[in-house]
Amino acid sequence: MSRSRIILAPDTFKGTLSAPEVAAAMERGVRRALMEGAGRFVDRTVDPAADSQVVPLPIGDGGEGTLDILLRGAAARGDGSAATHHRRVTGPLGQLVEATWAVLPDGRAYIELAQTAGLTLTPQSARDPMRATTYGVGELILAAIGAGCRRLIVGVGGSATVDGGTGLAQALGFRFIDRAGRLIDQPMCGGRLLDITRIEPPRSPLPDITIEVACDVTNPLLGPHGAARVYGPQKGATAEQVEQLERGLAHLASIAGGDPAAKHAGAAGGTAYGLATFLNATLRSGIDLVLDLLRFDEHAASARLVLTGEGRLDGQSRFGKAALGVAARAGRHGVPTIAIVGSLGPGWEECVDADPHRGRLVDVISLAERFSEREALTNTAALIERAAAEAMCGYVDRS
Repeated sequence: MSRSRIILAPDTFKGTLSAPEVAAAMERGVRRALMEGAGRFVDRTVDPAADSQVVPLPIGDGGEGTLDILLRGAAARGDGSAATHHRRVTGPLGQLVEATWAVLPDGRAYIELAQTAGLTLTPQSARDPMRATTYGVGELILAAIGAGCRRLIVGVGGSATVDGGTGLAQALGFRFIDRAGRLIDQPMCGGRLLDITRIEPPRSPLPDITIEVACDVTNPLLGPHGAARVYGPQKGATAEQVEQLERGLAHLASIAGGDPAAKHAGAAGGTAYGLATFLNATLRSGIDLVLDLLRFDEHAASARLVLTGEGRLDGQSRFGKAALGVAARAGRHGVPTIAIVGSLGPGWEECVDADPHRGRLVDVISLAERFSEREALTNTAALIERAAAEAMCGYVDRS
Protein backbone atom coordinates (compact mmCIF):
# COMPACT_ATOMS: atom_id res chain seq x y z
CA MET A 1 0.00 0.00 0.00
CA SER A 2 1.31 3.44 -0.93
CA ARG A 3 1.93 5.60 2.13
CA SER A 4 1.54 9.11 0.80
CA ARG A 5 -1.17 10.74 2.91
CA ILE A 6 -0.63 13.42 5.50
CA ILE A 7 -3.17 13.25 8.33
CA LEU A 8 -3.96 16.49 10.19
CA ALA A 9 -5.38 15.53 13.59
CA PRO A 10 -5.19 18.48 16.00
CA ASP A 11 -7.18 19.18 19.14
CA THR A 12 -8.40 22.66 20.08
CA PHE A 13 -6.03 25.47 21.09
CA LYS A 14 -8.12 26.54 24.08
CA GLY A 15 -9.01 30.21 24.09
CA THR A 16 -7.84 30.81 20.53
CA LEU A 17 -8.85 28.25 17.87
CA SER A 18 -11.18 25.28 17.62
CA ALA A 19 -9.81 21.96 16.37
CA PRO A 20 -11.34 22.45 12.87
CA GLU A 21 -9.75 25.92 12.69
CA VAL A 22 -6.37 24.48 13.68
CA ALA A 23 -6.72 21.73 11.06
CA ALA A 24 -7.58 24.32 8.39
CA ALA A 25 -4.46 26.35 9.24
CA MET A 26 -2.33 23.22 9.15
CA GLU A 27 -3.80 22.26 5.79
CA ARG A 28 -2.88 25.61 4.24
CA GLY A 29 0.72 25.22 5.40
CA VAL A 30 1.02 21.59 4.33
CA ARG A 31 -0.42 22.23 0.86
CA ARG A 32 1.94 25.14 0.35
CA ALA A 33 4.91 22.98 1.33
CA LEU A 34 3.76 20.17 -0.95
CA MET A 35 3.34 22.47 -3.93
CA GLU A 36 6.70 24.15 -3.39
CA GLY A 37 8.48 20.82 -3.00
CA ALA A 38 6.32 18.68 -5.31
CA GLY A 39 7.72 15.21 -5.78
CA ARG A 40 10.04 15.24 -2.78
CA PHE A 41 7.55 13.85 -0.31
CA VAL A 42 4.78 12.03 -2.19
CA ASP A 43 4.97 9.55 -5.03
CA ARG A 44 5.66 11.37 -8.32
CA THR A 45 2.62 9.67 -9.84
CA VAL A 46 0.35 11.42 -7.32
CA ASP A 47 -0.75 15.04 -7.50
CA PRO A 48 0.54 16.71 -4.31
CA ALA A 49 -2.40 19.12 -4.38
CA ALA A 50 -5.03 16.37 -4.57
CA ASP A 51 -7.60 16.41 -1.80
CA SER A 52 -6.88 12.76 -1.02
CA GLN A 53 -3.26 13.55 -0.17
CA VAL A 54 -4.04 15.79 2.81
CA VAL A 55 -6.70 14.56 5.23
CA PRO A 56 -7.97 17.05 7.84
CA LEU A 57 -9.25 15.02 10.78
CA PRO A 58 -9.75 17.38 13.74
CA ILE A 59 -10.11 15.51 17.01
CA GLY A 60 -11.27 15.85 20.60
CA ASP A 61 -10.60 13.93 23.79
CA GLY A 62 -14.06 14.06 25.35
CA GLY A 63 -13.79 17.70 26.36
CA GLU A 64 -15.36 20.84 24.98
CA GLY A 65 -15.92 20.69 21.23
CA THR A 66 -15.80 16.90 20.91
CA LEU A 67 -19.49 16.69 20.02
CA ASP A 68 -18.96 19.10 17.13
CA ILE A 69 -15.96 17.05 15.95
CA LEU A 70 -18.04 13.86 15.89
CA LEU A 71 -20.89 15.56 14.03
CA ARG A 72 -18.46 16.93 11.44
CA GLY A 73 -16.83 13.53 11.08
CA ALA A 74 -20.16 11.79 10.51
CA ALA A 75 -21.14 14.35 7.88
CA ALA A 76 -17.78 14.08 6.10
CA ARG A 77 -17.96 10.29 5.92
CA GLY A 78 -21.55 10.32 4.70
CA ASP A 79 -22.31 7.23 6.76
CA GLY A 80 -25.66 8.45 8.00
CA SER A 81 -26.97 11.54 9.67
CA ALA A 82 -26.59 12.38 13.34
CA ALA A 83 -29.64 13.84 15.06
CA THR A 84 -29.01 16.77 17.39
CA HIS A 85 -31.25 17.67 20.33
CA HIS A 86 -31.36 20.77 22.52
CA ARG A 87 -32.42 21.11 26.14
CA ARG A 88 -32.31 23.70 28.90
CA VAL A 89 -30.61 22.15 31.91
CA THR A 90 -28.89 23.09 35.15
CA GLY A 91 -25.51 24.75 34.64
CA PRO A 92 -22.43 24.39 36.86
CA LEU A 93 -23.54 27.03 39.38
CA GLY A 94 -27.26 26.33 39.16
CA GLN A 95 -28.02 28.69 36.29
CA LEU A 96 -30.02 27.43 33.31
CA VAL A 97 -27.96 26.70 30.19
CA GLU A 98 -28.88 25.57 26.68
CA ALA A 99 -27.16 22.26 25.98
CA THR A 100 -26.91 20.11 22.86
CA TRP A 101 -26.64 16.35 22.72
CA ALA A 102 -26.81 14.04 19.73
CA VAL A 103 -27.68 10.58 18.51
CA LEU A 104 -24.78 9.39 16.36
CA PRO A 105 -25.31 7.38 13.15
CA ASP A 106 -24.67 4.11 15.04
CA GLY A 107 -27.53 4.88 17.45
CA ARG A 108 -25.43 5.85 20.45
CA ALA A 109 -26.23 9.10 22.23
CA TYR A 110 -23.31 11.46 22.81
CA ILE A 111 -23.47 13.79 25.80
CA GLU A 112 -20.77 16.41 26.38
CA LEU A 113 -20.29 17.36 30.03
CA ALA A 114 -18.74 20.68 29.01
CA GLN A 115 -22.14 21.76 27.65
CA THR A 116 -23.68 21.65 31.13
CA ALA A 117 -20.87 21.68 33.71
CA GLY A 118 -17.96 23.10 31.75
CA LEU A 119 -15.36 25.50 33.05
CA THR A 120 -16.06 27.83 30.13
CA LEU A 121 -19.64 28.32 31.38
CA THR A 122 -18.29 30.02 34.50
CA PRO A 123 -16.45 33.37 34.46
CA GLN A 124 -12.99 33.02 35.96
CA SER A 125 -13.89 35.29 38.88
CA ALA A 126 -16.89 33.09 39.76
CA ARG A 127 -15.27 29.66 39.52
CA ASP A 128 -16.01 27.67 42.66
CA PRO A 129 -15.67 23.86 42.72
CA MET A 130 -17.20 23.84 46.20
CA ARG A 131 -20.52 24.89 44.60
CA ALA A 132 -20.22 23.57 41.04
CA THR A 133 -22.41 20.60 40.13
CA THR A 134 -22.81 17.97 37.42
CA TYR A 135 -26.60 17.92 37.92
CA GLY A 136 -27.20 19.06 34.34
CA VAL A 137 -25.26 16.07 33.00
CA GLY A 138 -27.78 13.80 34.68
CA GLU A 139 -30.60 15.82 33.14
CA LEU A 140 -29.14 15.23 29.68
CA ILE A 141 -28.78 11.51 30.40
CA LEU A 142 -32.47 11.47 31.36
CA ALA A 143 -33.31 13.28 28.12
CA ALA A 144 -31.42 10.68 26.09
CA ILE A 145 -33.14 7.84 27.95
CA GLY A 146 -36.49 9.53 27.39
CA ALA A 147 -35.75 9.68 23.66
CA GLY A 148 -35.27 5.91 23.62
CA CYS A 149 -31.46 5.76 23.71
CA ARG A 150 -30.01 2.83 25.62
CA ARG A 151 -26.35 3.15 24.58
CA LEU A 152 -24.67 6.38 25.64
CA ILE A 153 -21.25 7.99 25.48
CA VAL A 154 -20.52 10.74 28.00
CA GLY A 155 -17.51 12.96 27.26
CA VAL A 156 -16.28 14.34 30.57
CA GLY A 157 -13.40 16.73 29.82
CA GLY A 158 -13.29 20.40 30.74
CA SER A 159 -15.42 20.39 33.88
CA ALA A 160 -15.83 23.13 36.48
CA THR A 161 -16.71 20.52 39.09
CA VAL A 162 -15.23 18.31 41.79
CA ASP A 163 -18.44 16.62 42.95
CA GLY A 164 -17.52 13.01 42.22
CA GLY A 165 -20.49 12.69 39.90
CA THR A 166 -22.97 13.08 42.76
CA GLY A 167 -24.81 15.89 41.00
CA LEU A 168 -25.61 13.81 37.94
CA ALA A 169 -26.53 10.83 40.13
CA GLN A 170 -28.94 13.03 42.07
CA ALA A 171 -30.61 14.16 38.84
CA LEU A 172 -31.10 10.49 37.97
CA GLY A 173 -32.90 9.82 41.24
CA PHE A 174 -30.17 8.81 43.68
CA ARG A 175 -30.90 10.25 47.12
CA PHE A 176 -28.15 11.68 49.33
CA ILE A 177 -28.90 11.80 53.06
CA ASP A 178 -27.05 14.15 55.43
CA ARG A 179 -25.91 13.74 59.05
CA ALA A 180 -29.31 14.81 60.39
CA GLY A 181 -31.05 12.18 58.30
CA ARG A 182 -32.40 14.80 55.93
CA LEU A 183 -32.47 14.58 52.16
CA ILE A 184 -29.98 16.91 50.49
CA ASP A 185 -32.39 18.46 48.03
CA GLN A 186 -30.31 21.13 46.30
CA PRO A 187 -27.90 20.03 43.55
CA MET A 188 -25.01 18.07 45.02
CA CYS A 189 -21.62 19.75 44.81
CA GLY A 190 -18.09 19.36 46.11
CA GLY A 191 -18.83 21.34 49.25
CA ARG A 192 -21.54 18.88 50.36
CA LEU A 193 -19.60 15.63 49.96
CA LEU A 194 -18.59 15.48 53.63
CA ASP A 195 -22.26 15.85 54.64
CA ILE A 196 -23.29 12.54 53.07
CA THR A 197 -24.03 9.68 55.47
CA ARG A 198 -26.16 7.47 53.25
CA ILE A 199 -26.95 7.06 49.55
CA GLU A 200 -30.25 5.56 48.41
CA PRO A 201 -30.85 4.28 44.86
CA PRO A 202 -33.59 5.74 42.65
CA ARG A 203 -37.09 4.75 43.74
CA SER A 204 -37.99 4.18 40.09
CA PRO A 205 -35.26 1.94 38.63
CA LEU A 206 -33.49 3.26 35.57
CA PRO A 207 -33.86 1.27 32.35
CA ASP A 208 -31.07 -1.06 31.30
CA ILE A 209 -28.50 1.25 29.70
CA THR A 210 -24.82 0.98 28.81
CA ILE A 211 -22.55 4.00 29.18
CA GLU A 212 -19.03 4.55 27.92
CA VAL A 213 -17.17 7.49 29.44
CA ALA A 214 -14.73 9.38 27.22
CA CYS A 215 -12.08 10.52 29.73
CA ASP A 216 -9.50 13.18 28.92
CA VAL A 217 -7.08 12.15 31.70
CA THR A 218 -5.96 8.90 33.33
CA ASN A 219 -5.70 10.21 36.91
CA PRO A 220 -7.23 8.27 39.83
CA LEU A 221 -9.85 9.83 42.08
CA LEU A 222 -7.65 10.40 45.13
CA GLY A 223 -4.11 11.20 46.17
CA PRO A 224 -1.36 13.46 44.82
CA HIS A 225 -2.39 12.70 41.22
CA GLY A 226 -6.11 12.76 41.97
CA ALA A 227 -9.01 14.96 40.94
CA ALA A 228 -8.80 17.53 43.73
CA ARG A 229 -5.06 18.03 44.11
CA VAL A 230 -4.17 18.12 40.42
CA TYR A 231 -7.16 19.90 38.91
CA GLY A 232 -8.86 21.65 41.83
CA PRO A 233 -6.68 24.80 41.68
CA GLN A 234 -7.39 25.45 37.99
CA LYS A 235 -11.11 25.25 38.81
CA GLY A 236 -10.76 27.96 41.43
CA ALA A 237 -10.07 25.99 44.62
CA THR A 238 -7.84 27.47 47.31
CA ALA A 239 -5.24 25.28 49.01
CA GLU A 240 -7.63 24.76 51.94
CA GLN A 241 -10.50 23.91 49.61
CA VAL A 242 -8.36 21.41 47.71
CA GLU A 243 -7.84 19.46 50.94
CA GLN A 244 -11.54 19.67 51.82
CA LEU A 245 -12.45 18.36 48.36
CA GLU A 246 -9.90 15.56 48.74
CA ARG A 247 -11.47 14.54 52.06
CA GLY A 248 -14.93 14.83 50.52
CA LEU A 249 -14.09 12.55 47.60
CA ALA A 250 -12.48 10.02 49.95
CA HIS A 251 -15.60 10.15 52.15
CA LEU A 252 -17.82 9.62 49.11
CA ALA A 253 -15.77 6.59 48.06
CA SER A 254 -16.02 5.11 51.57
CA ILE A 255 -19.82 5.20 51.29
CA ALA A 256 -20.47 4.62 47.58
CA GLY A 257 -17.78 1.99 47.04
CA GLY A 258 -16.48 1.53 43.54
CA ASP A 259 -12.82 1.77 42.63
CA PRO A 260 -11.33 5.21 43.36
CA ALA A 261 -7.91 3.97 42.21
CA ALA A 262 -9.20 3.00 38.76
CA LYS A 263 -7.53 4.53 35.72
CA HIS A 264 -9.53 7.61 34.60
CA ALA A 265 -11.58 7.73 37.86
CA GLY A 266 -10.43 11.28 38.60
CA ALA A 267 -11.55 12.68 35.24
CA ALA A 268 -13.79 15.75 35.44
CA GLY A 269 -13.53 16.12 39.20
CA GLY A 270 -14.42 12.49 39.79
CA THR A 271 -17.39 12.48 37.41
CA ALA A 272 -15.91 9.40 35.75
CA TYR A 273 -15.77 7.68 39.14
CA GLY A 274 -19.41 8.59 39.76
CA LEU A 275 -20.57 7.28 36.39
CA ALA A 276 -18.72 4.01 36.95
CA THR A 277 -19.95 3.62 40.53
CA PHE A 278 -23.57 4.72 40.22
CA LEU A 279 -24.29 3.60 36.64
CA ASN A 280 -21.74 0.82 36.05
CA ALA A 281 -20.25 2.83 33.18
CA THR A 282 -17.09 1.76 31.36
CA LEU A 283 -14.23 4.26 31.57
CA ARG A 284 -12.22 4.71 28.38
CA SER A 285 -9.52 6.98 27.05
CA GLY A 286 -11.43 9.81 25.42
CA ILE A 287 -8.95 10.24 22.61
CA ASP A 288 -8.98 6.50 21.85
CA LEU A 289 -12.77 6.43 21.76
CA VAL A 290 -12.91 9.49 19.49
CA LEU A 291 -10.23 8.08 17.18
CA ASP A 292 -12.31 4.91 16.89
CA LEU A 293 -15.43 6.91 16.03
CA LEU A 294 -13.49 8.91 13.42
CA ARG A 295 -11.97 5.71 11.95
CA PHE A 296 -8.48 7.07 12.42
CA ASP A 297 -6.79 3.72 11.79
CA GLU A 298 -8.25 3.50 8.28
CA HIS A 299 -6.55 6.80 7.46
CA ALA A 300 -3.30 6.00 9.28
CA ALA A 301 -2.85 2.76 7.35
CA SER A 302 -2.02 4.79 4.22
CA ALA A 303 -0.30 7.73 5.93
CA ARG A 304 3.32 8.86 5.71
CA LEU A 305 3.03 11.49 8.43
CA VAL A 306 0.59 12.74 11.06
CA LEU A 307 0.47 16.32 12.32
CA THR A 308 -1.31 16.85 15.62
CA GLY A 309 -1.46 19.75 18.04
CA GLU A 310 -2.98 21.33 21.12
CA GLY A 311 -2.58 24.45 23.18
CA ARG A 312 0.06 23.20 25.61
CA LEU A 313 2.36 20.22 25.90
CA ASP A 314 3.82 19.25 29.28
CA GLY A 315 4.34 16.26 31.51
CA GLN A 316 0.60 15.98 32.17
CA SER A 317 0.04 15.41 28.45
CA ARG A 318 1.10 11.80 28.98
CA PHE A 319 -2.00 11.19 31.11
CA GLY A 320 -4.55 10.77 28.34
CA LYS A 321 -4.28 14.02 26.41
CA ALA A 322 -4.97 14.20 22.69
CA ALA A 323 -1.54 14.71 21.10
CA LEU A 324 0.02 11.68 22.77
CA GLY A 325 -3.08 9.62 22.06
CA VAL A 326 -2.75 10.41 18.37
CA ALA A 327 0.96 9.58 18.42
CA ALA A 328 0.33 6.27 20.15
CA ARG A 329 -2.34 5.27 17.64
CA ALA A 330 -0.25 6.36 14.64
CA GLY A 331 2.73 4.51 16.11
CA ARG A 332 0.86 1.21 15.80
CA HIS A 333 1.14 1.71 12.05
CA GLY A 334 4.75 2.92 12.22
CA VAL A 335 3.65 6.43 11.25
CA PRO A 336 5.58 9.36 12.81
CA THR A 337 3.65 12.17 14.50
CA ILE A 338 4.79 15.79 14.80
CA ALA A 339 2.98 18.15 17.18
CA ILE A 340 2.45 21.87 16.79
CA VAL A 341 1.60 23.34 20.18
CA GLY A 342 0.99 26.77 21.62
CA SER A 343 3.52 26.43 24.42
CA LEU A 344 5.63 23.97 26.38
CA GLY A 345 5.56 23.20 30.08
CA PRO A 346 7.69 21.17 32.50
CA GLY A 347 8.13 17.56 31.47
CA TRP A 348 7.31 18.00 27.79
CA GLU A 349 10.51 16.19 26.83
CA GLU A 350 8.99 12.94 28.14
CA CYS A 351 6.48 13.12 25.28
CA VAL A 352 9.14 12.90 22.55
CA ASP A 353 10.91 9.87 21.06
CA ALA A 354 12.52 9.56 17.64
CA ASP A 355 11.08 6.05 17.15
CA PRO A 356 7.38 6.34 16.17
CA HIS A 357 6.75 2.73 17.20
CA ARG A 358 7.16 3.83 20.83
CA GLY A 359 3.97 5.86 20.56
CA ARG A 360 5.38 9.30 21.26
CA LEU A 361 5.93 12.43 19.21
CA VAL A 362 8.96 12.42 16.94
CA ASP A 363 9.16 16.22 17.01
CA VAL A 364 7.43 19.24 18.54
CA ILE A 365 7.14 22.82 17.29
CA SER A 366 6.08 25.30 19.97
CA LEU A 367 4.66 28.58 18.69
CA ALA A 368 5.71 30.46 21.83
CA GLU A 369 9.31 29.25 21.56
CA ARG A 370 9.59 29.32 17.76
CA PHE A 371 8.05 32.78 17.44
CA SER A 372 6.94 34.53 20.64
CA GLU A 373 4.37 34.04 23.36
CA ARG A 374 2.56 37.23 22.35
CA GLU A 375 2.38 36.22 18.69
CA ALA A 376 1.27 32.73 19.65
CA LEU A 377 -1.79 34.22 21.33
CA THR A 378 -2.60 36.98 18.83
CA ASN A 379 -1.68 35.45 15.47
CA THR A 380 -2.26 31.77 16.16
CA ALA A 381 -3.69 30.60 12.83
CA ALA A 382 -0.97 32.20 10.70
CA LEU A 383 1.77 30.78 12.93
CA ILE A 384 0.25 27.29 12.83
CA GLU A 385 0.23 27.56 9.03
CA ARG A 386 3.92 28.51 9.00
CA ALA A 387 4.81 25.81 11.51
CA ALA A 388 2.97 23.16 9.47
CA ALA A 389 4.90 24.14 6.34
CA GLU A 390 8.17 24.03 8.30
CA ALA A 391 7.25 20.65 9.79
CA MET A 392 6.64 19.26 6.31
CA CYS A 393 9.87 20.64 4.87
CA GLY A 394 11.90 19.51 7.86
CA TYR A 395 10.44 16.02 7.74
CA VAL A 396 11.07 15.73 3.99
CA ASP A 397 14.68 16.79 4.42
CA ARG A 398 15.20 14.12 7.10
CA SER A 399 13.41 11.37 5.13
